Amino acid sequence: MQPPVIHRASWVVPVSDPVIADGAVVADNDRIIAVGRFHEQCEIFPDAPIKDHGRSALIPALVNAHIHLELSHIPLPALHKKISGFTGWIETLLAMRAELGDTGHAAEEAAKQAMRRQHRLGVIALGDIGNTDMGAKLAGEFPGLILHFHEHLGRTTKTRRAILERVAAAPQDKLFTAHAPYSTHAELIRELKRRASALGHPFPIHVAESPSENEMLRRGSGELYTFLRKRGFIDDSYKPPAAIDNQGSVQYLHGLGALDKQTICVHCVHVTPGEAAILAETGAAICLCPGSNRYLRVGKAPAGLFLQNGLQPALGTDSMASNPELSLWREMNILRQDHPEINAADIFRMATLGGATALGIDAHYGSLARGKSARFLSIPLEKEMTDETMLFNLLTADKNIQPLWVIG
Repeated sequence: MQPPVIHRASWVVPVSDPVIADGAVVADNDRIIAVGRFHEQCEIFPDAPIKDHGRSALIPALVNAHIHLELSHIPLPALHKKISGFTGWIETLLAMRAELGDTGHAAEEAAKQAMRRQHRLGVIALGDIGNTDMGAKLAGEFPGLILHFHEHLGRTTKTRRAILERVAAAPQDKLFTAHAPYSTHAELIRELKRRASALGHPFPIHVAESPSENEMLRRGSGELYTFLRKRGFIDDSYKPPAAIDNQGSVQYLHGLGALDKQTICVHCVHVTPGEAAILAETGAAICLCPGSNRYLRVGKAPAGLFLQNGLQPALGTDSMASNPELSLWREMNILRQDHPEINAADIFRMATLGGATALGIDAHYGSLARGKSARFLSIPLEKEMTDETMLFNLLTADKNIQPLWVIG
């Protein structure tokens, strides 16, 4: 039987505890059994071999809580200047999917490439959303964990019934979710959420991404409503929710009973203080996608407001269709640029423990702590740093970050 291994580095970033200078992570096979100062761990485990990572930071592997692998073959950011507005982006995306196809060799190869790059960048888990089952098909090829959610959308009564029949016939280990409040019938959201709750799995849903979504839900009007109506996506049975002056997507979902600790509200750009309080009260998770929001020009999520309400957001990259680069390091940097008032530790937590908690995998991932996975990262540092400058460097180095995997 092999003895535990002491991994030493200039810095250890547990996330769930303060940063440790001259720290160590002790691994026994595939589990962490201790985290602390190097000299203390040497006293506790005097016979353990030492792996010295030198001037580096040991950190938990990253968790990308929101990605669409199946859209990796549709690089819409290249057409940035030709696309106008949120509905213009949707229209272009639908046209390119019709032209290039949803599945097939090219789509799968692009998804595999995106998946491999995620791992090279230090990602251990992906919350993948798709209209096909490509993510589930490729999950076995990812050297980490992929939670694939097959999302549904449709606002007509006929569509809702057809989807629910397919869902009822599906195996229970298949994860389903709803696309967004603007695109999914209220009863379909309720039924899909009811199934997710019964099976105990997360329920990610796009929420308050565009201001036109709130206008549609409040008044049954606006750019998004007109677009969906023109495409025949909404029939005459649609009626906007009862008029409440400040109602938005979060309040709408709360009224449907769709918010609880297993709901992941993705984007949350246009959320009022009252709705932030609702999220905190229900315990719903939040996943921010600042790179996608910047590309689509839909605004900046009120990350500071969420933190003030005791909420700990996750981070996601979204897809190649709405983001020029799928990198959580870039997402952290963009969030820092958009919210310089938020400290580095809070942002770093979003890309690690925030994502793991949202996806319900925090018993294994998201922090360096006893009992958790001994698959973590070593990040080489260019020079000696303080704990604050080291964390700031992790957030801003972006493309210069070269994570090295540590396995047991």
